[in-house]
Amino acid sequence: MPFKNTVERTPWWLVSIIILALILLWNMVADESYQRIASALSEGLLTTIGVTFSAFILASLLGLLIALAGFSRHRILREFARFYVEIFRGIPVLVLLFYIAFVGAPEMVKFYNWVLQIPIEAGWIEKATTRDFSLLWRAIIALAISYSAFIAEVFRAGIQEVSKGQIEAAKALGLSNWHRFRLITLPQAMRKILPPLGNDFVAMIKDSALVSVLGVQDITQLGKVFSSSTFQFFETYNVVAFMYLVLTLSLSLLIRAFEAHLRRNDHH
Repeated sequence: MPFKNTVERTPWWLVSIIILALILLWNMVADESYQRIASALSEGLLTTIGVTFSAFILASLLGLLIALAGFSRHRILREFARFYVEIFRGIPVLVLLFYIAFVGAPEMVKFYNWVLQIPIEAGWIEKATTRDFSLLWRAIIALAISYSAFIAEVFRAGIQEVSKGQIEAAKALGLSNWHRFRLITLPQAMRKILPPLGNDFVAMIKDSALVSVLGVQDITQLGKVFSSSTFQFFETYNVVAFMYLVLTLSLSLLIRAFEAHLRRNDHH
């Protein structure tokens, strides 16, 4: 019976993934061509992590602001928040990447030059060009805007979970709106918000592969360049898939462990 229970509880999907990952890892260690590919893609791994972290931090801050705007007493802010969420949730990430890179960035440069027209004409600062706006930051901004709409909904749902009675009690104690949010609402909402935020972070790692269409030197772009120059498509994309698998699977397992920890605390 104990053996049977162990077999039934074993997550065979995870065992299968680990076996597949170990096979790929063994090939990377034992095969010289895999070692060469992994070395060539290592710089792209750092770029992928950097893009994801930067975009996610920006998306979280922007998403929080949009969520708070949705709870504003002013209708114009509530309408703007709903408008923002519905618009950017409806645009595919790839389309938004192209739009920000080739439409938004030039317009932002024009606006910058218009605002600083007098210093530019006086020769105090140089006139900005579209080339000054790197493709890397265009990609980061596009990912941040796209995901901020989804993260805003995560924050909204978490904030709504906080008991209204506690907020009313905080009002009765004379706490300001900021202090009520910082001391009462946000700490309790974060328990509900953190797990779905982690899932969004994992999803962003995968969607960060789309920045390769702009020529950003991430894992996917370097894999594309390496495979086209060596014709080792099978080996190269095995390594690309392995790198993304390690990133997403390790984070997914951490999120599951964190959710289990929260559930145990709730029971206590």
